[in-house]
Amino acid sequence: MSILGDSPGTCYHLTRLEIGPDDPALPKIFIQAGLHAGEQPGMMILHHLLAMIDAADQSGLLNARFVIFPMVNPIGMGQVGLHHHQGRYDLSSGVNFNRGWFDLFAMLAYNDGLAKIASALSPDDTAHNTSVIRQAVAAKLEAYQPVKALDRQRLHVAREAFDSDIVLDLHCDDAALSHIFIVPQLMPGAQDLSDWVGAAATLTAEDSGGGSFDEIWPGLWIRMARHFPDHAIAPPPLAATLEYRGYCDVDDQMNQQDAENLLAFLKGRGYVSGEAVAMPVQSPLPLPLSATDVVIADRPGLLAYHVELGDVVAAGDVLADLIILDGPAAFVERHPVRAGTDGFILSLRCLKYVWPGDTVAKVVGNKPLAHRTGYLLEM
Repeated sequence: MSILGDSPGTCYHLTRLEIGPDDPALPKIFIQAGLHAGEQPGMMILHHLLAMIDAADQSGLLNARFVIFPMVNPIGMGQVGLHHHQGRYDLSSGVNFNRGWFDLFAMLAYNDGLAKIASALSPDDTAHNTSVIRQAVAAKLEAYQPVKALDRQRLHVAREAFDSDIVLDLHCDDAALSHIFIVPQLMPGAQDLSDWVGAAATLTAEDSGGGSFDEIWPGLWIRMARHFPDHAIAPPPLAATLEYRGYCDVDDQMNQQDAENLLAFLKGRGYVSGEAVAMPVQSPLPLPLSATDVVIADRPGLLAYHVELGDVVAAGDVLADLIILDGPAAFVERHPVRAGTDGFILSLRCLKYVWPGDTVAKVVGNKPLAHRTGYLLEM
């Protein structure tokens, strides 16, 4: 796929791979990596998974259609300045590549659109209603007029994802244990996904406030079911953000195992035939994202951590000291950074120089925190 750039003479190329039987009646599996282009473990995982899926296809073992974007953000991949890659934000607009995706429900509701959909819905035919809603979404995406290269890139991806039965978005954190973001309505039904990913935490939020890619697909169906309680609306598709550890965890052998685990998940769901694989150890049960404390630096400094990934901490424990770098106490004074909840350390920073507002750590607790409402994500 070609994406016209914003400046004269520029164009981006988006690689889309479709594997499996050419049968629209089969389930559709959508997988992407590199939406945050600097987060590259997922690309290595899909490098391995593609070979596995292709081999299964050659052997006639696929029971689903696969659409895979192994590097879904060529715009972000090209953002290199002074030998440093920055792939989280679109440099021309400042937009986070995984924020502000299409509000599909609002698009359908525009200009009395829901009333038009209601007239075509059945009270008891779920398959018919799914077709009606998907056709309405397809029409809205077809009519959408992108203005910038980022809009065009997103539109290409959305047109491939909107009618999928499973949507997996592969990311990573800074330095972290594996974890998952998912809407609560999909749990515990997606516990097998958490298990195969080896998630140290499965964090749930119906709307984390940022319009992230994984939330917009189930979000549409959840809101449609609420709006049409007397009609048979399908349950939401299984969509999740899979956070594969941290930036530095691009490792050939480890990511091959990650790919094998994803294939095992797909086999367990019946999308790929073949020899059954023993289930992995069960991951911890889901917790609300609002119970995770995002510990923020309140001043600039150099981090000296007192904890490691997975450590259990209590509220008030010192997670790190910030070494002050200016003023009378420069290079002498240390300012403690404390946990705001009981829990365990999910993520830390690779780079230890921080500014005010930078994330120092994430502590996964089990009780929602009063200050964790509205926008729950990092910027």
